[in-house]
Amino acid sequence: MTGTPPFPNPGLYPFQGRAFDRGGGIRMNYLDEGTGPPVVMVHGNPWWSFCWRGLFLRLRDRHRCLAPDHVGCGLSDAPPDRDYAYTLATRVADLDSLLSHAGVEGRVSLVLHDWGGMIGMAWAVRHPERVERIVAMNTAAFRLPAGKRLPRELGWVRGPLGPLLVRGLNAFARGAVRRCAVKPLSAAVRGAYLAPWPSWNRRRAALRFVQDIPLGPGDRSWPVLEETERGLERLRDRPLLLCWGMRDFVFDGEFLAEWVRRFPGAEVRRFEEAGHLVMEDAGAEVESAVEGFLGGAR
Repeated sequence: MTGTPPFPNPGLYPFQGRAFDRGGGIRMNYLDEGTGPPVVMVHGNPWWSFCWRGLFLRLRDRHRCLAPDHVGCGLSDAPPDRDYAYTLATRVADLDSLLSHAGVEGRVSLVLHDWGGMIGMAWAVRHPERVERIVAMNTAAFRLPAGKRLPRELGWVRGPLGPLLVRGLNAFARGAVRRCAVKPLSAAVRGAYLAPWPSWNRRRAALRFVQDIPLGPGDRSWPVLEETERGLERLRDRPLLLCWGMRDFVFDGEFLAEWVRRFPGAEVRRFEEAGHLVMEDAGAEVESAVEGFLGGAR
């Protein structure tokens, strides 16, 4: 078992993490702070619960805020492949296990970013009666929009050079902190995002997430994607807020248009000068929009 890395700057992450055994002795870290209607925040790759720090501070005085670090990410364990299946289905099961462990039984609001959108929405279509509201930020819960191709950077990661690039050179995480924010991140924030990826073994999840992107029926996570797509209809009556960084080179305006096509009643907030890390580029505006949408506006 590969344990958790040290976090270099606790002042940027002023939260007391918790942990539970998601099975097989694998420790999954999560945040659980505040009281009130529960809000569950689900990150993507190569991110971790650090990306929700602003929303936690904004919401925890009137909401119970929860955020997992997916296995292999953040402060969670990074087990070898023999002990953990790094697949979409397993991620969805982990989210369900976390909610059960934390005693969250009623309705929840979901805040989703990047691949957290697929994980969270896959859970939501299986439990529509438990979904109160949804916030989606630069993410997807469906196959690539018509005519869209996987960005070449992700294609390289899925190819034979993937292990060297991602696990050897840490190029995926390093490139993400450079390219996914329009406004340069401070050295401290960059360091916080890179802290979970110090070694070959700790970088396994970053590679496996990209390898697991379902692009066609031959991919092992394709059935979960199809199930999620079909189930989105069950959530069309749920309030949905789309907060979109319009300068995202992966989840771009075409993905936003697909969300709007599937959820025509969604509230849309476009941030023209924000990138994929919309919560970094437009933090205060995004936090205010989410707070108001969840009913916690001051």
